[in-house]
Amino acid sequence: MRSPSRPATPSTSTTARRFHISDLFDLPRGAGSIYPRRNGYTGYMWITTPAGQRKRKYIYGATPEEAYTHWIALYRLAANSPVPTRNPSLRQYLDHWLHTTLASFAKPKTVETYGLIIRLYINPGLGPKPLHKLATRDVRRWLATLASACQCCTQGKDTARAAGQQRCCALGHCCGQRLSRRTILDARAVLRSALADAIADELITRNPAAQVKLAKARPRRLDRTWTLNEARQFLTSAHHDADPLYPAYVLLLTLGLRRGELLALRWTDIDLNQATVRVDHELQRIGGQLVLGETKSLGSDAPLPLPELSQAALRRQAAAQDQLRQQAHATGATWVNSGHVITARAGTALDPHNFYRSFKKRCTAAGVRPIPVHGTRHTCASLLVAVDIHPRFAMQILRHAKIATTMDIYTHVPTAATRAALASLSEQLDSTHTRQPNTLAA
Repeated sequence: MRSPSRPATPSTSTTARRFHISDLFDLPRGAGSIYPRRNGYTGYMWITTPAGQRKRKYIYGATPEEAYTHWIALYRLAANSPVPTRNPSLRQYLDHWLHTTLASFAKPKTVETYGLIIRLYINPGLGPKPLHKLATRDVRRWLATLASACQCCTQGKDTARAAGQQRCCALGHCCGQRLSRRTILDARAVLRSALADAIADELITRNPAAQVKLAKARPRRLDRTWTLNEARQFLTSAHHDADPLYPAYVLLLTLGLRRGELLALRWTDIDLNQATVRVDHELQRIGGQLVLGETKSLGSDAPLPLPELSQAALRRQAAAQDQLRQQAHATGATWVNSGHVITARAGTALDPHNFYRSFKKRCTAAGVRPIPVHGTRHTCASLLVAVDIHPRFAMQILRHAKIATTMDIYTHVPTAATRAALASLSEQLDSTHTRQPNTLAA
């Protein structure tokens, strides 16, 4: 399209009837028109949609001047990029994006997590807003509200409890359940990612979420780990009580496995003759179903050597499974040959939630500080630091995709060299202090 030369603003007398834009500008016949309607003026022009189709796009105005201004804005937009004929709300777009765009390349667990963030945090605050009208100030206001609002009140958690079990917000005593800074950053990241794809789909021209600045979240502290004595006490307790999950606990602490990686291990991944294990899958519960997916990074697929303690635990697990299988066949009970290393009593894959409950009970029985299951991975990492394992070797053991992740652990856990350096500094300071003359006494 040629850029129109601005004519004199059409007066009410000239627009009391239908007039063509080509009458106002030096444009070909059929470029568009503006005409009166019951409550003002409407107009249209032919545009190209993101799908490559030619369609009419309409504008409205209370006066001829307002309609003319809207038509010019649409003209300039259509001259630079395709224009959608329908403007979905943010909620409608996010639903489409989640199940179509994101699901085409992201892992199912990622789609589920993003969907939870959208449902709980984004849609309640921004969902009804038209996608093309979403502004940076809207996102900034939403994030401020998200940080200050009590999530128990917002989501009606206490209200949803049965009568007699309500204990805070439903009774007028707000518990002040605030979101962490990391969760707020995650919510902004999901919105920013979705709007970036909306730009790629040519539905909007700028990303309002990308313009909002937020303070970075502090790195997660590694204090939810065990010491060497606590880890040893935990394993000793499980071994002494003949805990059927003892081999699982050994693998967690010696190899730093993630919970999903541990529960996804199959006997075909283990070679006891070569003393190696390949960790290339993870088991997760997604949408109420157990799903076996690939590990987080390619570095996780490299085979790991099995230490002697892990080898002994795996042989013990193999013998225990053989015994359970024979008992099931002898009694006519159900036995499923799932091929997994860590299983339920019927041979099926062990649910991550059930494993977590068993882990918590073992912490109590062992008399150690309760930590998350993932805390055993951090424990393994901190113990590697404590025995001065080189970061490159620790990176291979923990299967980090980037050395920066490993180094972040090394900078948060004091090593023997760090302790010795601080002890030496303390001695020097103390020696200097004792040589100072007692000026007060003098």
